[in-house]
Amino acid sequence: MVLSMAGFAVEDSLLKLAAVSLPPGQVLITFGVLGTATFAALALLAGEAPLTRAMLGRAMVLRSLSEVTGRLFYMLAIALTPLSTASAILQATPLVVMVGAAMLFGESIGPRRWLAVALGFGGVLLILRPGTDGFGMLSLLAIMAMLGFAGRDLATRAAPVSLSFRQLGVVGFSMLIVAGLIVLPFGGPLTAPDGATWAGLLAAAAAGVCAYTFLTVAMRTGQVGAVTPFRYTRLIFAMVAGSAIFGETPDGWTIIGSAVIILAGIAALRLSRQAATAQPA
Repeated sequence: MVLSMAGFAVEDSLLKLAAVSLPPGQVLITFGVLGTATFAALALLAGEAPLTRAMLGRAMVLRSLSEVTGRLFYMLAIALTPLSTASAILQATPLVVMVGAAMLFGESIGPRRWLAVALGFGGVLLILRPGTDGFGMLSLLAIMAMLGFAGRDLATRAAPVSLSFRQLGVVGFSMLIVAGLIVLPFGGPLTAPDGATWAGLLAAAAAGVCAYTFLTVAMRTGQVGAVTPFRYTRLIFAMVAGSAIFGETPDGWTIIGSAVIILAGIAALRLSRQAATAQPA
């Protein structure tokens, strides 16, 4: 799980670097093509069809729409706002998923978990600081990305179990192409990438594919309660990358808000495990 989160942080950093010289839409399209081709090749090597009719089901369509929303707004967020801020807000996604599961699937959430959710959202507000001089409208891009990724995770629960992670990877990365096409007309003219930019995009695709694979292996082979807290190491990697590569220095409110989100997420996870253990067999 830690390797997966490190991979995602590397991916984010390289995409942010690419967005310095290329329009965000072009970055998304190029990255999407590279990732889709990689997962399609992996599927073929495993004897699987890269595209199947199961991908056209309602759950997969909803998952794809959510993926487009999440990827589009997150690309804009990391391109236009500090990487550490966007990554910090994204850490509240599991809390949104918990609320969505209660609303859509009727999952029971006790008062203590609702309190953890409220604290987590409070941490997001500490980072955003609406109504103050520190508030930036562009930070709302990360909020939209968080909602999109939460919708994707909720839809994944209803996705056909027959689809492998390689096939889900094909669908997920192909949605980056769609997201890129949507935002492309608003990001300036297409630009021919230089050698360094191409190398960065190829490295980002490799990091993204490895991170996605590591994440799937961790969630399928490890105990969910044991590995999930390590998701939050992504924020640590993002802050290190933001400081080392982009010269970012998170302010005190961002650090405090990030800590609140992480603690709330871990508390909610522990309470969920306790509730599952307490249920009669």
